[in-house]
Amino acid sequence: MAPLDVKIKHAGKVHDVKLDPDLPAAVFKDAVYQVTGVPPDRMKVMIKGGMLKDDTDWRKVAPKAVSRGGERIRVPEIDSLFCGQGQTFMVIGAAGELPKPPSTPIQFLEDMDDTSLAQALALPVGLVNMGNTCYMNATLQAMRAISELQTALQSSAPQGLPLQLRNLYTNMSSTTDSVTPSLFLAALRHAFPQFAEQSRATGLKALMGGGYAQQDAEECWVQMTNALREVPGLPGPSSEASPNAKFVEQYMTGELRQVLKCDEAPEEPESVAFEKALKVSCNISNAVNYMQQGIMEALDGKIEKRSATLGRDAVYTSTQRLSRLPSYLTVHMVRFAWKADINKKAKIMRRVKFPTEYDALEIATSELKEKLLPISRKLKVFEKERAERRKVRKRTKAAPPAKDKEGDVQMADASAPSGSSSAPEPVAEGDADKGKTVAGADLEDESVYREKEGKELEALVHPDLKADVGCSTTGQYELVAIVTHKGAEADAGHYIGFVKKRALHGSTPSTTGSAPDEDDEDWYKFDDDKVSIFPQEKLETLSGGGQDASAYVLLYKTRPLV
Repeated sequence: MAPLDVKIKHAGKVHDVKLDPDLPAAVFKDAVYQVTGVPPDRMKVMIKGGMLKDDTDWRKVAPKAVSRGGERIRVPEIDSLFCGQGQTFMVIGAAGELPKPPSTPIQFLEDMDDTSLAQALALPVGLVNMGNTCYMNATLQAMRAISELQTALQSSAPQGLPLQLRNLYTNMSSTTDSVTPSLFLAALRHAFPQFAEQSRATGLKALMGGGYAQQDAEECWVQMTNALREVPGLPGPSSEASPNAKFVEQYMTGELRQVLKCDEAPEEPESVAFEKALKVSCNISNAVNYMQQGIMEALDGKIEKRSATLGRDAVYTSTQRLSRLPSYLTVHMVRFAWKADINKKAKIMRRVKFPTEYDALEIATSELKEKLLPISRKLKVFEKERAERRKVRKRTKAAPPAKDKEGDVQMADASAPSGSSSAPEPVAEGDADKGKTVAGADLEDESVYREKEGKELEALVHPDLKADVGCSTTGQYELVAIVTHKGAEADAGHYIGFVKKRALHGSTPSTTGSAPDEDDEDWYKFDDDKVSIFPQEKLETLSGGGQDASAYVLLYKTRPLV
């Protein structure tokens, strides 16, 4: 059947459109989109008896062609149905921006090379175990969640370990196959000979380990961080980086303020000291069930030291709080301790729950807390509103169109003036708590809300924090990476890395709704070269309590303003 010349009417304007009865109705909708800018998912095309659907049979609609020069263009199969001067379809829907041609030519997956395919699919790759190197593989995957680190390395990577790390991450981003990090391993063992220690195991264990001993992933994390200290920092709001600024100092280093008070000599003045901190420890005692308890146990305690007032050793109360919170906060679960009775290091199996969202104001100094509190409170309010908007959009998208008693889709009056609408339906009593925000149809693009929220939050950032590049300006964190240890022995076992999917792929608010990955809370599991999806609801299984994988190093990222 030959294509027909029909007309469509939208927003008071009439357009000429081609209609091919041999093609699905979805093709016609796309042609309407090209001239009206109304996206097909928001478009309603009125036909006799209801609304045009993607699977509508054109023979039942029987479209009529527009006359040309007084003579109709006839189609034999439906000629008997012609009447008048042709058919005009009424189109209802809000127009968006007219479609633009792609900025780059469309390339199909089968035509891409490995580099383009990896970038298009954003596939993370695993790392080959080269003989007891799981500790390094897990650490590398977790540290890859620090996106700013990769930016800094691409800008300037000093010779040695930083340069090899940059090359490794670049290689991992440009292939879909597992990577063998042999050059990085060589650089690591050259910089830190402890990781070249030979295994004392004999027989089959020695053969399986390749001769090298198993190492501690937390020690690997610390040493790698130390090796990155010379990586230049990133520029701040003024777009100029201080010539002496270093990335690790900016984004990964906190500052601890320790106050010592002598219990036996109250008149002795308190001593205050400051020190840099690359991590926060979480002690695991018999009284610790939650991460925050273990952190507070590590920060506060009793120590013995020489008292100048008493002229002897005395007991002091030590109180430590963070006077600077970095963008990336590392928490070390102290699972390995020296056991004097067996004269060796043993693993603490106790189950300790950790949060996926962490409020660090409890471990901040009173001065820092005062600076963070206004923006922290406002961010929590906005986070709740964002979650509510996502729920509304989900319900609106999932809700089927309303139908009348005869089963036809109810349509708004096409003759009604622009901007008018029928009265809203009453909210069911059970849904009252779900729909406190406006209806999904009344929601603006998510980018509009984020822009407004961003301006309001930006105004609440304390000037001292705004000038401190790489610090946390909110005090609110989300968990983005975990290194776990599996097994009962401290000098053996197996390490696995876990990284939140959004931490690797990013999350930028779109112009048509919420951020593309904002609802995706799942993780990647990196078991050497085996990569799999790890559901968010299974994270609690990493809390410990047995020989299975237990959280050992946790990486928290400060929440952004938008």
